[in-house]
Amino acid sequence: MLTLRAPLARASTTLDKSLFSKTLNLAAATVHENRNIARYRKQLEKGKELLNWDRLDAIRPDPVAPGKKCLLLNPGTKVDVPSTWGPVLREGVDLKDLAVVPYDVHLDYEYWTYLDVVSSIIPEDMHHEIPVGFNTAGHVAHLNLRDRYLPYKSIIAQVILDKNPKIRTVINKTDNVGTESQFRTFAYEVLAGPDDMDVEVKENDCTFAFDYSKVYWNSKLETEHSRLVKMFQPGEVVCDVMAGIGPFAVPSGKRGVFVFANDMNPESHRYLEKAIKRNKVDQYVRAFNKDGLDFIQEASRLVYDASVRGDSAVIQPKVSRSKSAGQQPPEPKRIPLPPTISHFVMNLPASAIEFLHRFRGIYHGLAHLFEPHTDVKLPMVHVHCFAVKSDDEVPLNDICQRIFDQIGVRFVPGDAQNKGEVHIHNVRDVAPKKRMFCASFRLPPEVAFSETT
Repeated sequence: MLTLRAPLARASTTLDKSLFSKTLNLAAATVHENRNIARYRKQLEKGKELLNWDRLDAIRPDPVAPGKKCLLLNPGTKVDVPSTWGPVLREGVDLKDLAVVPYDVHLDYEYWTYLDVVSSIIPEDMHHEIPVGFNTAGHVAHLNLRDRYLPYKSIIAQVILDKNPKIRTVINKTDNVGTESQFRTFAYEVLAGPDDMDVEVKENDCTFAFDYSKVYWNSKLETEHSRLVKMFQPGEVVCDVMAGIGPFAVPSGKRGVFVFANDMNPESHRYLEKAIKRNKVDQYVRAFNKDGLDFIQEASRLVYDASVRGDSAVIQPKVSRSKSAGQQPPEPKRIPLPPTISHFVMNLPASAIEFLHRFRGIYHGLAHLFEPHTDVKLPMVHVHCFAVKSDDEVPLNDICQRIFDQIGVRFVPGDAQNKGEVHIHNVRDVAPKKRMFCASFRLPPEVAFSETT
């Protein structure tokens, strides 16, 4: 497929859509009998004689004969130069099935993609970092423009609106996440559209509604959310220490996983509670509004005490309409809450590793709940973190050292199911030299059962 470039409009600071008009002077093969259109299209395409440009349909109304169709030919084909015609075209003309005619294709701003337009405006030496992978939350597109792109911010925002029908508001972050607030919210400016931050998003078959300016949400983490949620098994207990509005917790609850979900941000906690109710997972997901450091220490006892008092999910059976009248309905299914936690999730990559020391002693006095006394394993900890972007062992070793600094146990990169090994998953690149990882390891007994400090 050939690449068609938009007209150049270098250094524009306002969007002039008229600059993106362009006319292609092409040749077309008129098909005298409509019944031959599909056959000749296939043959011309196979012989690479048919126009093959993205978003341009090669079948067009005939410019001369109403009701007839013609096929656009590749740009090297000249109407009055038969030597430029391919063998399929020549044979069709000889058989009087085809005729070669000039055909002008008019393109305007609507044809070009976001990247086409922005690339034609921004200087070529800046093309390698054109913002294309922006975050979205419902109708809001969230940019994080580098300083040298700021002169073009209004154009970039307007083109995003024009080329993305679901986007109504474009904002640009004006500080680093966490600079303005410990809750990972950020200051922003509206570049286009209304200042409306009340959004609704769908992810993993769940719906979340929230004020994007008051809580943390990152659309680029959907794959990571799904990856961990799929690890959790129905009937297990997961403790989500930095749960946000519930992208891990709520989908897990839909899978029948018990989740104790915590976030220190009161707004996140409020929207988490709404998401729990809206997605009907209140039997499985419980929301807390605590400091993550305290929640790690308290969670094991909260779960244990709830299990001891008999907390459970009760699933009402579906009764078929075909059941005969008077038949005894089936009993509800009771799913007991286990006394132990199977997974901890810590999605606060800027500092979550620094919370690990709080796992010391979380199961002090409760060793009898785990191996070798039972077949229950100690919890798996999934801690997100940032490290240098590198394909060698440097970031992996750095993460292992940082875990050691917190809990005093040495891990090596490997399989988290093996003693002394940590699985370090590459989540995504967040900057040219910065990468997000998720380190997963089994909580060591010498940490879990130690005296609380």
